[in-house]
Amino acid sequence: MERTGLAQAADTETGTRRRLSLDGVWQFRHEDGPWREAHVPGPWQAEFSDLVDTSGRAVYKRSFTLPDGWAAQELVLHFGAVSYFCEVLLNGQVVGSHEGAFLPFDIVLPAEALKAQNEVEVRVTMPSADRRVYPDYPFGEVPHGKISWYGRIGGLWQSVSLEARDPRHVDDVVVTADMDGKVAVALGFSAPAAGMVAQLSVLDANGDVVAETSVTAASQVSASLAVAGALLWSTDEPNLYSLVVDLGTDTVTTTFGFRTVEARDGQILLNGKPLYMRGALDQDYYPDGIYTPPSLEFLEDQARKAKHLGLNLLRCHIKVPDPRYYEVADRLGLLVWTEVPNVANFTTDSARRMRETMEGILKRDRNHPSIIAWTLINEDWGTRLVENAEHRQWLKDSYDWLKAEDPTRLVVDNSACFPNFHVKSDINDYHYYRSVPERRQEWDDITAQFAAGADWTYSTLGDAERRGDEPLIVSEFGVWGLPDPSKLRREDGSEPDWFETGSPWGDGAALPHGVEERFGALDLARTFGSFDAFIENVQWYQFMNLRYQIEQMRLHPSIMGYVITELTDVHWEANGLMDMERNPRVFHDVFAQINTDTVIVPRPERYAGYAGETLAIDVTIATGGKALPDGATLRWSGDASGSLAIAATGPVSATSPQKLKIDLPASGASRMARLDFVLEAGGDVVARNSCDIALYTRRDTSALPTIAAADAGLATYATGLGYRVVPAGEADIVLCHAVDGADVEVMKAGGRFLILADGSVETNRNLRTDMPDGELPHRSIVADGKTFRPSLDQHLPGISLVERDGTIWRGDWIAGFSWIRRDGPFANIPGGPIFDLSFSGVVPHHLLTGFRPWEFGNNVHAGMVVGWVHKPAAIIGEKRVGRGGVVATTFRLTSEAPGADPVAAALFDALVVATKELQRDEGKY
Repeated sequence: MERTGLAQAADTETGTRRRLSLDGVWQFRHEDGPWREAHVPGPWQAEFSDLVDTSGRAVYKRSFTLPDGWAAQELVLHFGAVSYFCEVLLNGQVVGSHEGAFLPFDIVLPAEALKAQNEVEVRVTMPSADRRVYPDYPFGEVPHGKISWYGRIGGLWQSVSLEARDPRHVDDVVVTADMDGKVAVALGFSAPAAGMVAQLSVLDANGDVVAETSVTAASQVSASLAVAGALLWSTDEPNLYSLVVDLGTDTVTTTFGFRTVEARDGQILLNGKPLYMRGALDQDYYPDGIYTPPSLEFLEDQARKAKHLGLNLLRCHIKVPDPRYYEVADRLGLLVWTEVPNVANFTTDSARRMRETMEGILKRDRNHPSIIAWTLINEDWGTRLVENAEHRQWLKDSYDWLKAEDPTRLVVDNSACFPNFHVKSDINDYHYYRSVPERRQEWDDITAQFAAGADWTYSTLGDAERRGDEPLIVSEFGVWGLPDPSKLRREDGSEPDWFETGSPWGDGAALPHGVEERFGALDLARTFGSFDAFIENVQWYQFMNLRYQIEQMRLHPSIMGYVITELTDVHWEANGLMDMERNPRVFHDVFAQINTDTVIVPRPERYAGYAGETLAIDVTIATGGKALPDGATLRWSGDASGSLAIAATGPVSATSPQKLKIDLPASGASRMARLDFVLEAGGDVVARNSCDIALYTRRDTSALPTIAAADAGLATYATGLGYRVVPAGEADIVLCHAVDGADVEVMKAGGRFLILADGSVETNRNLRTDMPDGELPHRSIVADGKTFRPSLDQHLPGISLVERDGTIWRGDWIAGFSWIRRDGPFANIPGGPIFDLSFSGVVPHHLLTGFRPWEFGNNVHAGMVVGWVHKPAAIIGEKRVGRGGVVATTFRLTSEAPGADPVAAALFDALVVATKELQRDEGKY
């Protein structure tokens, strides 16, 4: 595996400290394998394809020449992070060890062990979960975060350096700077420095000294300074200051910012003003280095792209990032919500390790103004809050401890999802995933309940400490798109190693490898035109979902923000706003129109309409941290135009819905109509959005086929659409919800059946209500004490019926992409091929299986695939049965009055035509 562009620190001199980078080529050996060259920093799994998902023990070695003049100083080996346990040797002598995968550590080198030419050896252990092999730190009991999802991480994944310093030096600097310009400093000095005088200077961005004082060095000492007219740090104006601590023998510079964050009265306040959180989950994984970022420039580019997308926060997900991550966020104005990496098994030792990890995070990172929140547990991973009172008490105690340690930030106990909850938290956050239009009503209902302060977000077991004014944040939601695989392959055309991962997730739907081959085998180019067009379609589907879901949250001012899953794809998990290489999605340049402080939310009474009719649309203006001034105007254009005045609206609010009556175009072919909305105030464009409406031509009922329907409800529905219902012997087609043996005999004789398999009639998990007599001998066999099960997939017409709920087809985290091929009888269905919001009322709760891959380009007119084009299933499919045949669909077409939903009516008409066009076999066998 080739590795290029990984960060290397240069030899530097900082103050009176000198540093020699030991990054670069090291000799490496894993277990009993061969010695070979490895590049540091970086985990061994990123460099060697044969070690992609290995644990175990490895050895790193390299030599260095001691620079002239360094021998008289205190020499320290500095490690940014090593996963997981390591023992360090200098010239064959053990000089120190460290446990923990995420944090820096120093090893002071004994002078007597140093030579002019030196060899450093680092023996690293990345444990598995086998406690017999790794009794001191089995994997399940160590903080590991998403290592358990995306593959193991072992080795020297952050930089290594040799540092020369005076024994009299600064150990710790903690800066607390509030809005009032006051700076509180807590300092720690080495024992030899005790009694020395240290000068403290605060410098502004121009390098000018704006405050200074001095302290007498001790193991712990504090100081206070004041900066007149201090410029506050915020996402719009990330003003930074520097604190220089000059001991004479050592100089340390720390960057900080003046800012406050608090949760009060249901709001998050940044510098005393409401903050509407527009965040994205960031797993902090990288294309080549996995855990190791390629460069500072890469991190800067990523942050700029995040801000271009309208984001103001990244939730760094259960990983402690490279320290440059925070430095970039400080400079560019991105908020960060950081989480402690989780364990899998909660024990005394794992609880201790999580506490120690959080202590280390505070020691390294607490001066960064960009960090505004900490999370202790994610989704109850490692703990078992629902059933273990000890875990709940530990979590409350941990919240209290962390809040006391760092009162300048928000603390989340458990970032919760169904069925777990909070016990004591500064933020009432929750995770839930639903796709639209597939589960649109569920999304709406859950969001409304959450916005109303649902009781399911906190423990109901009598031990929750809920204030009632915790800000509400939907801290995980989203849906998959797919990246373009051609942009992820190496120059030689080979795939990244992670293309072969993901198969254990989502019932196999998360495996990327072979995605183009599966697309080809299913003949989906007949539907999408090409694989590239398919990728573009699923990315716009992702945008449609995110836009709708953000709009729905913005209708509820009690919700103070959200965190999208996620900033980038991570290996097989393809729900990023960018791919693994940070290539943007197709919607990159328009996403900030919806992911912004003030949002226009259009809500039509339905997302489809007939040509010439009047469509009611409610339009709400939702504000975030900024108020909308008086004199604002909302304008719309496109397939209709108009304007209206919008009253002044305060921050974190929503206007009353503006009731618009839109006259849809009266003529032309069925198509997608569009309304573009612009909100202007004071001569500036404050917000933009659009709304797409499926526009249908008026139905022509003059020459409709005749229908037979024994089901009275279906007969009434068909009649309501203008069809003539006649006896079966006179009908062009037979309409039903399911069939039995007698119906199959009619098909075999040439009958054409349209089956609305919407789950309203109980069947044998297929389209039959009975069992064929011919199978009775098979069903009577007893073997191994069990009777053979019926061969349900063999019962004519040979189509099985599957309920989506409880399966990977249901449509939440790993998205399913539902489509209808716009050709033949379905050519006049607007939009496509992927379902849009106009399909909300007809989206099926069931699917059809029993179709072979070669049928998806012809006999299957509508269907879906899941994730990386897995789990194909049909929504409309046809089968030949004897001399006749059947068209079956799981669309829910009869839930509303006939003709009320233009989509349902158009689909019904097209299905009737497709059924009538089924070819009859008039020949002789």
